[in-house]
Amino acid sequence: MLQHFDQRNADIQVFIKDRLYPRSEAKVSVFDSSVQGGDAVWEGLRVYPEGIVCLEKHLERLHQSAKTLAFTDIPSKSFIRDAIKQTLEANKMTNDTHIRLTLTRGEKITSGMDPRLNQNGSCLIVLAEWKPLVYDNAGGIKVISSSQRRNGPQYLDSKIHHNNLLNNILAKIQANIAGKDAGLMLDERGFVAELNGSNLFMVKGEAVFTPYANACLPGITRDTVISLCKQHGIAIYEADLSLSQFINADGVFATGTMGELTPVIEIDGRQISKQNELMEKIRNIFSDSIRNLCEPLI
Repeated sequence: MLQHFDQRNADIQVFIKDRLYPRSEAKVSVFDSSVQGGDAVWEGLRVYPEGIVCLEKHLERLHQSAKTLAFTDIPSKSFIRDAIKQTLEANKMTNDTHIRLTLTRGEKITSGMDPRLNQNGSCLIVLAEWKPLVYDNAGGIKVISSSQRRNGPQYLDSKIHHNNLLNNILAKIQANIAGKDAGLMLDERGFVAELNGSNLFMVKGEAVFTPYANACLPGITRDTVISLCKQHGIAIYEADLSLSQFINADGVFATGTMGELTPVIEIDGRQISKQNELMEKIRNIFSDSIRNLCEPLI
């Protein structure tokens, strides 16, 4: 599903490093590490009137990813919170907003791969846009299994929420060519990992299953669903799950900040019912809980 330009975003203010810039001037250097090698980490945030969903968890993951990649001069959580607050206030955004929070290793003194060339500290980018949920949560999405395997930790650890997304983009290209909404990625052993941009769950009988977070990002929405299932007495299991198990599930849904909970109604041309009572129960629980998970910017 292709997102469209929202005219309200034409004159937005974007926070870069230490201040706000109008969209037309919001740029980073050609020597920035994000340009040189995709050397950056990021988070996607969703804004409701009550605040930002699971903000602390997102900031903690951003910090952990930056630490793993040995970034220097990592901005504090309070600095990042203030930058987000400045950005939302400047754009008068309180709802229906998505924030792309990016932290790059910063500008290099000359082009090259060596992080020692980054001598000016990291660069924080807060890009807030008016944007609805990316998927049609009512109609559901159709996916196709990709020949592009999801990176395992022996190649590039999925626990690092990094900007090098080519692994996922190649799967999305295959889905686009096939006329589907997303690519379903397997791990190096052939078990289901995730979609190219979101985690996956399946319902079978009275239980819910999701792939181990080995070759997939352990998403924050994924973690929320697991926690909500446990709180409401719904059997939930992490497991190695095959493509056949997903195709023959009673219900399948994707989770992510940009789509929240979205039914998957087709896998490789096989239809999956979206009229599953347990899946609908979980979606309703999530919908009723989401605003309680929001954290206001103080």
